[in-house]
Amino acid sequence: MLLYIHGFNSSPFSDKAVMTAKYMALHHPSVTFHQPQLLNTPRAAMALLTTYVEAAIDANEPLAYIGSSLGGYFASYLAETYGGRAVLVNPAVKPFELFDEFMGPQFNPYTKQHYVVLPEYKAEVAEFNTTIIHNPDRFLVLLQTGDEVLDYREALNKYHHCQLRIEAGGDHSFMGYASHLQTVSQFLQLP
Repeated sequence: MLLYIHGFNSSPFSDKAVMTAKYMALHHPSVTFHQPQLLNTPRAAMALLTTYVEAAIDANEPLAYIGSSLGGYFASYLAETYGGRAVLVNPAVKPFELFDEFMGPQFNPYTKQHYVVLPEYKAEVAEFNTTIIHNPDRFLVLLQTGDEVLDYREALNKYHHCQLRIEAGGDHSFMGYASHLQTVSQFLQLP
């Protein structure tokens, strides 16, 4: 199973998610691929993700994750907790430290949904923090230094002992993502 996990205020219709789905359908049609729309609370989002992971475990399927931004943070937790390999794309490292600036009303441009980020979400998202990566061989981390949303150096510091691909410039969307999908598939050992 491959689980694509989108970021904050994103969706399965983001550019990276769509590119990933098309690539998997073309090159890895036998892989069970999921890219769910995450729920707006961290606990509910993780509960949804774990249902996919636990179903894959029950079906004796290998686990693999691609996580972007906040999705990278969630993917780290899943890979460390349940096993499997993960590719993190400009991952959030400590999103709970950023939540204050997103408190209050939000609008998701993909889903057209209005919702509210509540103060308790900060503690909820912190529950899924992986302070130490115990299995660095399970992670490939793609970073662009021009990320305007997250400081790539935080991810570099946290994942320094993992496999890293660091590109100068770029942005938070990870420019040129499609050109990395073959490397991503190889790292995830997809059939």
